[in-house]
Amino acid sequence: MNKLATTIITLGLMATPGLAQESAGTSPSISSVGEAMGKCVADREVAGAVTLVATPERIAHMDATGKADIAGARAMRPDTIFWIASMTKPITATAVMMMQDEGKLSVEDPVEKHLPEFKGLKDREGKPVAVTIRHLLTHTSGMAEATPAEARGIKDLAGLMPVYVGKPVQFPPGSKWAYCQSGINTAARIVEVASGMPFDRFLERRLTGPLGMKDTTFYLNEGQVPRLATSYRRGKEGELNATPVSILYGKPPTSRDRFPAANGGLFSTAPDYARFCRMILNGGELDGRRYVKPESVALMTSVQTGDLKTGFTPGNGWGLGWAVTREPQGITAMLSPGTFGHGGAYGTQAWIDPIKKRAYILMIQRADYPNSDASPVRKAFQEAAAAALDGSK
Repeated sequence: MNKLATTIITLGLMATPGLAQESAGTSPSISSVGEAMGKCVADREVAGAVTLVATPERIAHMDATGKADIAGARAMRPDTIFWIASMTKPITATAVMMMQDEGKLSVEDPVEKHLPEFKGLKDREGKPVAVTIRHLLTHTSGMAEATPAEARGIKDLAGLMPVYVGKPVQFPPGSKWAYCQSGINTAARIVEVASGMPFDRFLERRLTGPLGMKDTTFYLNEGQVPRLATSYRRGKEGELNATPVSILYGKPPTSRDRFPAANGGLFSTAPDYARFCRMILNGGELDGRRYVKPESVALMTSVQTGDLKTGFTPGNGWGLGWAVTREPQGITAMLSPGTFGHGGAYGTQAWIDPIKKRAYILMIQRADYPNSDASPVRKAFQEAAAAALDGSK
């Protein structure tokens, strides 16, 4: 880190305890986070990373480390675009709650109220099954998944519904937790019906567009492609080898010849996702505009699964589209009880601590972590950031 950046951090920490301050338009950074990410790059855990910590009012830390593309020697930048995978799910849940706020639906509604084809949903014995929107968002529906071969040829969310309905429900809804892509895509299809808009258009007009999330999309444009981070997996010798974005099924990220995957199809940047997190931290409002009611935010981000055992790390429960850290431990030890968020398949993470009023956002692209929510990169980032901010109080 250069002398100017160090000076900015020092002055910021002196001015306001716990927070690095912005100076002359320069994003603040925490030196210990940069050092931790630099070690991850040196150890070939990842090619590079963008880290960001936000409060309800501002960006408290932002830094880019390493490479967005190794072969092209392209440096990681704050505006590098990443496939955020299942970090799409909280955005989908927020869209559902927006429709509930407008009286277009209730999370207690049976799905068949909005999608009549779901009257044909059955269990393994052929008996009718009623699934609610709440079941969809809490991963307790028991619905089966579309195979990659089935999903590859489908062009819109409506086309997915017959595939889901045609497969038996795996367990009585509400009785178990099982991570469920079909449930989230079904919830997005309900948003389409309730709003009268395709799901990608709804997000652009009602949520990501108004929030100023200009690089958050299911379909990149040609101008955005050069900023897309290359995805990697680790070889036998520890080398990082480029790998495709799995959800594209071999198609380019600009292709619209695929459905808007509400379960995990969005691309985004750290600053974009910070806008979304800050809105949630502010109880559903940002820059004077309300997107979702405070009580809806509270419902989404609190445990809705009772005592059911949920993934992907110990001590978690599940809200509506959000994971909730009920008992911090291990990878979540530095977080407060009630912290909520979501990770993505290639290691991206966003977690909002409602007690300390901050959001931790990590953007990386590595495909082969056994558990992307428990990666050493996430641990190194959150530990360094929390120690620096908590220690300055």
